[in-house]
Amino acid sequence: MRFSATQTAEQLLAPPVYRRMRPLTQMVDAAWQGSDEAAVARRMSLIAFAIRIVSAAIAFFSQVVLARWTGTFDYGIYVFVWTTMIILGSLSCFGFQTAVIRFLPMYRRQEDFDRLRGLLLASRLFVFISASIVAAAGIGLVLLLGERIESYYVVPFILAFTCLPMLSLGDVLDGTARANSWPVRALTPTYILRPLLLLCFMAAAHIAGFAASAATAVIAAVLATFSTALLQLVIVTRNLDALYPPGPRKTDMAPWMKVAVPIFLVEGFFFLLTNADVLMVGLYMRPDDVAVYYATVKTLALVHFVFFAVKAGVAQEFAARSGAGERDSLQTFARQTVRWTFWPSLLMGAAVLLLGKFLLGLFGAEFAAGYPFLFILVAGVVLRASIGPAESLLNMTGNQNICAVIFAAVLALNVVLNMILIPRYGLFGAATATAAATLVEAGLLMFVVHRRVGVLMFVFAPSKPGEATV
Repeated sequence: MRFSATQTAEQLLAPPVYRRMRPLTQMVDAAWQGSDEAAVARRMSLIAFAIRIVSAAIAFFSQVVLARWTGTFDYGIYVFVWTTMIILGSLSCFGFQTAVIRFLPMYRRQEDFDRLRGLLLASRLFVFISASIVAAAGIGLVLLLGERIESYYVVPFILAFTCLPMLSLGDVLDGTARANSWPVRALTPTYILRPLLLLCFMAAAHIAGFAASAATAVIAAVLATFSTALLQLVIVTRNLDALYPPGPRKTDMAPWMKVAVPIFLVEGFFFLLTNADVLMVGLYMRPDDVAVYYATVKTLALVHFVFFAVKAGVAQEFAARSGAGERDSLQTFARQTVRWTFWPSLLMGAAVLLLGKFLLGLFGAEFAAGYPFLFILVAGVVLRASIGPAESLLNMTGNQNICAVIFAAVLALNVVLNMILIPRYGLFGAATATAAATLVEAGLLMFVVHRRVGVLMFVFAPSKPGEATV
């Protein structure tokens, strides 16, 4: 067999699977070349990817420690309460955390610094006040319901509601940093610092002799959330003050809310959809079952973080290319993001299935019961990755209304399937319902993106002639 002198080692040695991975390797090579907006987006995605790898490991380790420290029952209580808080914290932003990403790059390009400064201040004040109102209402509802709630949930819920404004503030600071292409300042506080502080406060509680209960775990999470949000507020504010000149602020709440409310519906439905299975298991089954299912979902997060990493890096680039004169550029870039999402997700999915029983066993011997469900859930995540960050493309191109409708329909389907399958099949039913809803979601998003934006966001869709692969 003869080889040309111009053939590379990759061409000679790379197996078919590796050649399939060439879009990813080319992305890594190209990410650090050039200073155009596409290169910035690639760098943001890669930095976000690296942060999410580290954060996934830290979060996984912290949950293992928490599960072993509190035991299955109390860990299940903590999981149900804290998952509810994460959802409510995002919902309490009413879409402003993403509206900032939509408007800030536009104002920066137009040098409309009056509106930019107004947006930065208004977004933070709005989410803090709205989340405080939701928190007060939540505490009042828990006290009002009284005996209708299982007694072991009352105190953890009341404690958790106290940090809801900080969770929402952290979300809008994340969006502000992403809008300025600051991935480290956007993601590090929530995904690295907060779980590390959670571990530190848990260790302090253990040393101080506090009971290893769900309430103690929630207190540790609340303290970690307050510390993280306040530190992020100081850092991001200082950076913004240095970047944008001081001056008057112009508040344009009407156009901001016109965009934010549909995005609120989209992201609200998305968060509920992402966590619906955990919540439904919590409603129908005991905390022990919630604990096993959540441990399986946290193991699955080692795959799912790829999607969120790419999404974090490309949203502002979708917004920047949404002008009428950049349609071809937007379509090409959108197809590239699908490849960035799918192939790493496929590799991580295979690795998680290979090591799944061992990883679940770290939580405790009883958690290994979740391993069979992992196959169903991984299949759903990989399928979802095959269309890339399609909902971000819709949100950033003015199609947030139809995106909200899609997620509402899929959420309703997910809830109905869980209501039917969980009582009959338990945790297997929850996993099946989630995977089935994910299949419908991917199909609807792919169809609507093709109709509205003119791009077929599917990893195996043929590229246009002459289209770049990265």
